[in-house]
Amino acid sequence: LLSVAFLGTGLCHAGAEAEGFGQEARTTPPAAKFNWTAQLIEEAYSNVTQNCWEFFVNLMRNVTASELCEWKIISRPYSLLQSCLEGWADRLNYGYPNTLAEQYIFQSHHRYFHNCTLEHQVYFDPPEDVLLAMIIAPICLIPFLVTLVIWRSKDGKAQP
Repeated sequence: LLSVAFLGTGLCHAGAEAEGFGQEARTTPPAAKFNWTAQLIEEAYSNVTQNCWEFFVNLMRNVTASELCEWKIISRPYSLLQSCLEGWADRLNYGYPNTLAEQYIFQSHHRYFHNCTLEHQVYFDPPEDVLLAMIIAPICLIPFLVTLVIWRSKDGKAQP
């Protein structure tokens, strides 16, 4: 739907001209024909990403608060936002990932998914000092125990 909306705005008109190169396309790159500056591309991408965001917000209006953390429900709008941001970056040769796209992704997480937690507790490694103590303690204990056994066995008395 978003692509259809842009086809009428003239933003996609550049793509239509690129198809009309025919044989010339092999010798002249489309960028030379359009001569877009980096600022113009950034401005176009900024406008398009705003429309991607508005489309995502519109899709998320259909999701209830209790469904916000269910991946089966939100995967479609979220994937459409990501593909819209990435697709337009590719079309405009803007580069992806980029700062603007990341801002929209972070904004989506902050606005919609900030209360989502994992159902199962995630276990992390202990801090380095605790881990080191847990490794060194048994290693240091082994020579002490071996020394104790040898010292007790040199007593010479029969053990019952």
